[in-house]
Order: sequence, then C-alpha cells, then structure tokens
Amino acid sequence: MRLATAAIEATPTAYLRAIAVLCTDRLLVPVIATATRLGETVGGLTSDKEAEMSVVMLQSADGRRALLAFSGLDSLQTWRVDARPVPVTLDIAAQTARSEGVDAVLIDVAGPYPLAIDGEVLDALAAGRRLVEAEDGEFGWIMPAGDVAAG
Repeated sequence: MRLATAAIEATPTAYLRAIAVLCTDRLLVPVIATATRLGETVGGLTSDKEAEMSVVMLQSADGRRALLAFSGLDSLQTWRVDARPVPVTLDIAAQTARSEGVDAVLIDVAGPYPLAIDGEVLDALAAGRRLVEAEDGEFGWIMPAGDVAAG
C-alpha cells in the first residue's frame, strides 16, 4: 500500500514513508539459475549438467544498473515465474547493490507500483541505517550501535 501511495502521490514525503515501511519488512531478491555446462540425454535431449545461481541486475540504456527486489511473491512471479525468491531486509539489498557496483535497488519492476532507491538513501541503507517516521511526520535514520561518530 505504501508503494502505491509513493507512486500515486510522487512526493518526497510519500517516497520516504515507503522507504521507512520497507525498512520494517522483508523483500524478495530473485535468484536465477544459469546453465554453465550442458549435457545430452540418451534420448538426445539437452539438459543442464551444471548451473550457477545469480542475483538479477537490470541495466538501462544509459548504462546504469539496478538490483531487482520485490515486495511479495505475487509481484516477483508477475515479473518471472522461474525466479527463486531469497528473503532479505532492505539494508542487505542495499549492501548487495553497493558491493556489486550497482546504482539502485529497483523494487517491483513489473508493477503495479515500481520504486527505485538510489543515491544518498541507498548509501545510508547500505551502511546499515534504517529510516523511521516520527509521530510528527518527520523522518530520521536509526544507526547501528557504534556508528554514532559516522552519522
């Protein structure tokens, strides 16, 4: 619902609210099997003898790359039925994106309400911080213990 609100309202507050909610939930990162060695059966059919599992990255026409993540199994299967879901928290998805040199985490790419997380927000999440919304509607970052000096 928050992703829908962020997409419909398209305001900074709606965007931050969606991020704050995602910080309290799990995402599904798709993993795809890619055949690395093929074999042939007795009947002459081709089969996978070996395969590697890899997370999925999307590359735009301008060269920017995004790690894909999904808010639920339904949205993941709308994108690709054969993808295997790996549950992660948003900070782990952000850390993976940064360690892979990726520019963004793209959530629910197949819709109905895609959301891109990049820039300083992605950096803060990758550092293990979580965005929270206070009762007064303001937002702030919760930092891991021992990270006060870096904040």
